[in-house]
Amino acid sequence: MTILASQPDRAARPRRIRVAVDIGGTFTDLECLDEETGAILSHKVPTTPEDPSIGLIDAITSAANRHGFTLDDITLLIHGTTIATNAVLTRDLPVAALITTAGFEDVLEIGRHARRDVYGLRPEERAVLAARRHRFGVRERISADGTILTPLDMADLDAVIDRIAKCGAGVVAVSLLGSFVDPAHEIAIRQRLAERLPDMPCSCSHDVSPEIREFERTSTTVLNALLMPVVQRYVAGLLARTQAAGLAAPLYLVQSNGGAATPVQAGTTPVNLLLSGPSGGVLAAEKVAAGAGRENIVAVDMGGTSYDIAIIRNGRRSVIAQGDIDGLPVRVPMVDMRTIGAGGGSVVWLDSSGRLQVGPQSAGARPGPVCYRRGSIEPTVTDVNLILGRLDAASFMGGALSLDLAGAEAALDRRIAGPLGLSREAAASGVLAMVVARLAGAIKLALFERGLDPRDFALMSFGGAGGLHAIDVADELGMREVVFPREPSTFSAHGILQSDIVHDLARTRIVPLDAAHLDQINALARDLTREGEALLDGDRMPPERRSLGLAADLRYRGQAFELMVPLNALTLTEASLRDLIERFHQLHHQRFSFDDRGESVELVTLRLSALGLLATAKPATWPAEATSAANPPPKAHRRVHLGGVWREVAVFEQMTLPEGVGVAGPAIIEQPYTTLIIAGGWRVAVLASGDLRAIRDAG
Repeated sequence: MTILASQPDRAARPRRIRVAVDIGGTFTDLECLDEETGAILSHKVPTTPEDPSIGLIDAITSAANRHGFTLDDITLLIHGTTIATNAVLTRDLPVAALITTAGFEDVLEIGRHARRDVYGLRPEERAVLAARRHRFGVRERISADGTILTPLDMADLDAVIDRIAKCGAGVVAVSLLGSFVDPAHEIAIRQRLAERLPDMPCSCSHDVSPEIREFERTSTTVLNALLMPVVQRYVAGLLARTQAAGLAAPLYLVQSNGGAATPVQAGTTPVNLLLSGPSGGVLAAEKVAAGAGRENIVAVDMGGTSYDIAIIRNGRRSVIAQGDIDGLPVRVPMVDMRTIGAGGGSVVWLDSSGRLQVGPQSAGARPGPVCYRRGSIEPTVTDVNLILGRLDAASFMGGALSLDLAGAEAALDRRIAGPLGLSREAAASGVLAMVVARLAGAIKLALFERGLDPRDFALMSFGGAGGLHAIDVADELGMREVVFPREPSTFSAHGILQSDIVHDLARTRIVPLDAAHLDQINALARDLTREGEALLDGDRMPPERRSLGLAADLRYRGQAFELMVPLNALTLTEASLRDLIERFHQLHHQRFSFDDRGESVELVTLRLSALGLLATAKPATWPAEATSAANPPPKAHRRVHLGGVWREVAVFEQMTLPEGVGVAGPAIIEQPYTTLIIAGGWRVAVLASGDLRAIRDAG
């Protein structure tokens, strides 16, 4: 693929462009930062599900042609991808073999005794990543304190490898008891596998999740092994496409913790990519919230497929040590996020009892909603918004895609309104009411389980479909403020622009958190620090662009769960130890409404985050654009169904609104890639950053 000849000559106009790409289920979003001028350029193209890298290259080349730069101008490419998540959700994975300590082959199947349906009479279905015939035990045993109780039996291991070679497995996971303390046996098994089966991908638990809890550690290791060929194949294809297109800039992939990883690192620990794209939006939300002076924000990303919810409290996003992907525990650091299947492309349907349902299945990018004219016959949330006048058929995607209103109306009539005996407007309004209830309910659950009140938070809405529903969701929750980023449709890509290299390390050592064990804890911190520095050395990161931070998983003695508490330094003193314990008590009380200051606190796992700055200059905000009108009039009026009636509503172009101007609802504010619905009783103003702030009237 070559760049169009009409692009400017680099020698005549050299530029330095940093590119971030977020590939979603429906659209591929791109943002470019001109490092010399600070200008931020946005672009959006449909995702190519058959090979997402095709859409990525299309987005970059079309953006280069549109904004007047060449691929030689690109200095850095950072990429958020759903390739790992999609592989897990569709189970498009190879066959996995598991090597574990003899007698513990069924850890994956036993799992935990927690049940979602406590009154169910039948056992809940559980996904088992490695079949029983593919789980093999070897004679060895290392105790929880690192003592070798049974040396590794190499003859037994060779017999196991012979069986693996014949069972049809495509990957091998190794997860032994006690390996989080001493990985010697896992290292020996990996070396023998490399000798006997050199082409077999292998994942070891001490590399992926060196922590206690055999089920979660084993599940994470097996999942990592299963994703290795998927991600490695994708990365190889992506590198080949970028090279063929003439793009020589370094490539990084975004991880679930919001940090970036090299292609080699991503292929070795692909389990870290499971929340790749959405984590960028949370990072950007944290930055915008700080700029707006808002410490408590619920950040929501509504795209074409999903609705992602993250909580920013006291100005900081939350990172957790363990998440859940499609019912599978994943014990790696990730941004704390809740996701439901609700987006603009969510299909509207009737179940067997005739009840109205929305999602979780999505029309995706191909065919997409009915109004996209790509052959779909199932109405979606986007079709409903078009029918009610909330979207403009002629200006969608900046006019690049003309929507089919008649087709959307026919689909809703045929599938929903007719069978329910409702008018078209009543059916469409019912769909939107259900969507708002689902979105608000998911936010309530995310807040209530942390002991938080929605009324203490502002809503920050982004994603291509978020602005259509944000005000209604805020009303449902009793929130009084909504923040819209200046370009919400590509906001996750904007966050990816600010990503840096991040290495997360962890070591489990269960010791009392007291002065008597201070030396032991500091020795563990020094070991982690040395390892983190070595990884940054491998990244060739200069000392002035490094940052190291520690966190501790703490609990009361006897508890079966921990809370992660950041440390304020790389070395603990008796004073900082007391402060750490106090902050644990406070966090425990906030989360569970009680604390026990008479009970001793235990350290379970010490964590290190090693950060390498990819660029010294970060895009703080989008630059404001000049406008000639102090209070520009609406560009048009449109007939919109709001509050149960059709009414003429003023339509504004966001880029023409000057700083400080107030627009009272009901109103519509349009951007090239998204639309904001401002309901009656709300007033929106433009901040100095170009972001929008909507406030509900006191009455």
